[in-house]
Amino acid sequence: MVISLKPEHLKRYKDIAVLFMKYGRSDLVKTSGLSLALDEDSPVMAEGGVPPEASELAADLERLGPTFIKLGQLLSTRADILPPPYLEALARLQDNVGPFSFADVERIVEDDLGVRLSKAFNRFDSVPMASASLGQVHRAEMRDGREVVVKIQRPDIREQIAQDVAALEELATFLDSHTEMGKRYDFAQMLSEFRKSLLRELDYRDEAGHLKEFAENLRDFDLIIIPRPVEDFTSSRVLTMDYIHGKKITALHPIRRLEINGTRLAEQLFRAYLQQILVDGVFHADPHPGNVFLTEDERIALLDLGMVSRIMSGFQDNLLRLLLAISDGRGEEAADITIRMGTRKENFEEEEFTRDVSDIVARHTDTSLTKIDAGRVVLEIQRIAAERGFRLPPEFTMIAKALLNLDQVVYTLAPNFDPNDVIRRYASEIMQQRILKSLAPGNLMTNLLDVKDFLERLPSRVNKILDAVGNNELELKVDAIDEKKLMEGLQKVANRITVGLVIASMIIGASLLMRVETTFKLFGYPGLAIIFFLAAAAAAVWLLVIILYYDETAEK
Repeated sequence: MVISLKPEHLKRYKDIAVLFMKYGRSDLVKTSGLSLALDEDSPVMAEGGVPPEASELAADLERLGPTFIKLGQLLSTRADILPPPYLEALARLQDNVGPFSFADVERIVEDDLGVRLSKAFNRFDSVPMASASLGQVHRAEMRDGREVVVKIQRPDIREQIAQDVAALEELATFLDSHTEMGKRYDFAQMLSEFRKSLLRELDYRDEAGHLKEFAENLRDFDLIIIPRPVEDFTSSRVLTMDYIHGKKITALHPIRRLEINGTRLAEQLFRAYLQQILVDGVFHADPHPGNVFLTEDERIALLDLGMVSRIMSGFQDNLLRLLLAISDGRGEEAADITIRMGTRKENFEEEEFTRDVSDIVARHTDTSLTKIDAGRVVLEIQRIAAERGFRLPPEFTMIAKALLNLDQVVYTLAPNFDPNDVIRRYASEIMQQRILKSLAPGNLMTNLLDVKDFLERLPSRVNKILDAVGNNELELKVDAIDEKKLMEGLQKVANRITVGLVIASMIIGASLLMRVETTFKLFGYPGLAIIFFLAAAAAAVWLLVIILYYDETAEK
């Protein structure tokens, strides 16, 4: 069985087949039927030829367009799928493509905002500041003099991405059903999450909401700034927000880096992300150096909040435990916590998984040799999980991506920064914030509603229990112990206690009889008393022999 080559996807099938052939996976091309999409001119790696460099994969994905650029960025976090050289190459994948025409910019802005460009803005630069796979950014000035940037989505990009993802989903479903690799990595689920993430990025109204939400959540961090959106000038394809005066941290001159307090900036940025992930439950999933600016007043500006992920409270608790275990070098505990966060497959190798995780944590713990990279360790745990038959939730991948990019940013700001120390010092404050969050009015109201529901149901449940007791129908089912063995053990204990009491009584009785004068003597002492003493001694010896010999035999 092969995939059905739909005519509208033929070009993408060919692109994917060429990519597989070039990087040595001709077996997948033949098995899936993608070979039918190839023609005589399609490049094929010769058997036994030199495999291409990892950097070529990034270039190939850039040539294939926006969908594959975003897919490459996702794959850069999948240490369970790709070897380290490819991960590093894809991590540097540039989401930077040629700009589209200013005529398209005018048309999209005017169609979406319902107003002419010249009427909405005092100035609107025709040359974009930056151009990426999904859109491009232009600098402008509002009628009230407010400096802004306007982000405009590429024309017809949604339709292109929808077609690309449809072709990829068909291939992923086939690989999951017919290949061992697909069954291990569950490509269909990975692509489903990828599609959801892309669709959210394509709605700029979501990003505007993220800007407001993050500005509120991070208001206590005085060195972090989030641009404010202009809601009246924002739509699904147009986003207008404050212009931030500054430079990318990667573009800073080395001398300029010496002038700033990089350690303070790095610590506050790292703490801000810990709060996002572990307290707020919503975090910026793509803090790569290109999205982080140093402002003129030496603050950190976070830009491009299109890729955002959310996590549940229970997952946050386990993640905090995991980060603390990693920072303290407790490998076995880190493995146990990870197991609670995911799903076991039938072939899960728990002992090997625990050993491998312990090894990777131990290798990253000695801060005298190297700084601990939380993102790198989380990525390695993800790789180990896939190899050992264990499935981690999609949130784990997004967190790994965020932490990996964050490591690059903080080390750019402060090469000697120690995230390990910040995690340990900030843990107690995180716990306090989580407790305060649970006491928020909304959470209290939810708890009160649960109590109300419990109280409403309580009378009927109590009546049912009392009726069952009155009719002698109440049953307690406990299947935790062997009742027969338990009763035998209790009977044995009772018999020995009884024998012990009898022996003690005989000794006390013999002691009292020693004071009674009698003509019957044994060894110069009252005879009856001596008989009781001897009988008690014999019984004690017999009981001791039974305990030692019989119990030892029973255990064997």
